[in-house]
Amino acid sequence: MSRNQDSSHDLSRRRFLQLGAGAGTAALLTSTGLQGQTVNTRAHVVIIGAGAGGMAVANRLSDRLRGGRITVVEAREVHHYQPGWTLVASGVWSPDKTTRPNSQFMPPNVDWIRSSAAAFDPDNRTVDLANGDRLSYDYLVVATGIQLNYEQIEGMSADLVGQHGIGSVYASLEGATRTRDVIDQWIATGGGQGIFTHAPTPVKCAGAPLKMTFTTLSRLEASGKRDSFDVDFFAPGGGLFSQPWVNDFVKQRFDEQGVQRHHFHTLTAISPQDQQATFTQQDGSSITRDYDFIHVVPPMSAPDAVRNSDLIAKEGKFTGNWLDVDIYTLQHNRYPEVFGIGDVIGAPLNKTAASVKAQAPIVTENLLAAMQGKPLPRKHNGYTSCPLITSIGKAMLVEFGYDLEFLPSFPFIDPKEESWVTWTFKDKMLQPAYYAVLEGQA
Repeated sequence: MSRNQDSSHDLSRRRFLQLGAGAGTAALLTSTGLQGQTVNTRAHVVIIGAGAGGMAVANRLSDRLRGGRITVVEAREVHHYQPGWTLVASGVWSPDKTTRPNSQFMPPNVDWIRSSAAAFDPDNRTVDLANGDRLSYDYLVVATGIQLNYEQIEGMSADLVGQHGIGSVYASLEGATRTRDVIDQWIATGGGQGIFTHAPTPVKCAGAPLKMTFTTLSRLEASGKRDSFDVDFFAPGGGLFSQPWVNDFVKQRFDEQGVQRHHFHTLTAISPQDQQATFTQQDGSSITRDYDFIHVVPPMSAPDAVRNSDLIAKEGKFTGNWLDVDIYTLQHNRYPEVFGIGDVIGAPLNKTAASVKAQAPIVTENLLAAMQGKPLPRKHNGYTSCPLITSIGKAMLVEFGYDLEFLPSFPFIDPKEESWVTWTFKDKMLQPAYYAVLEGQA
């Protein structure tokens, strides 16, 4: 697949490869507080989930605790590099590039229970597991990840991805692969209607729906028949991205590329056999549109085991859907022995792997301080990052925090510029950095 050789950044490829790659990789792998004194304890720490957040905390704690016990609850044997799924669905990566055995990252001195959480009882400090066991804990790290609620869209299920023109990069690795295939089939027809959507809830990697739109546009242009395809984007609100400058950029770029934007439209039903999608508008009325391809972004929430427990937020905008944590210390607001990390937490941002890199040292240091009866020393600034792919071969590295101001990590990358450099970071360098985070090394 050809890649655009033109970079809007003044840094040439040769200069980047000679000077930038080493510095950039070093910055990606920079330690964020791994080194520290060990803590002697008899406490039992239970970590629910071994995705990016759970695994990172497990490795950091296993290096710091002496005498304590760490139990990790994770049913999956395979770890998925989910940031790579957009590249799979776009036809850039092969699916097998995104999987590794969980055993490769699991620290040797933890108890790994191959199950999942079924219920939480924080008043009694217990977790009931799907295998029927009950775990008691002194400290709990909730790292369950996110729940995809496809069923909240009438007529939709994850099993439909890859059929009837339906794609969804979120469903699974298999779903991302089937999304690639159904886009291929649509392009091969030589024309038709494509619909891209966003969800009315917070989602993991909020840039993914935009990336899928941009990479598909790139493929349509490469087909030489772009004018034969209609592309529409339906958003439940007035914006497309939380960072204001990027939001304006995406809107303008969609307009320039002939993408029809429909704001305050929420996907509420789909008729797979008829290939029709129904959207509810701001006034409560509905419209139905035909499609040849549709990219579905489901509503998301914390898993039901969390939602049905007293760990869930009970007031504010995260009520009933997300883990109730202090967004700065990541400690539970009502149960001080509980901490949260990753997609499950109720926070304005923070549903990316880059967020986990920032959160893991904060959770570790604050949990260790809590064990010792000390004030919590670390605060999270909301750092998150989105390598926003704008075409196959170009991207922007968007980094920001709770205040929505840019927080650039690399002096040679302008967050407001599309470049081949940032594409290369996404394509070649971020995956090794991600695995270093899992191992507690970054």
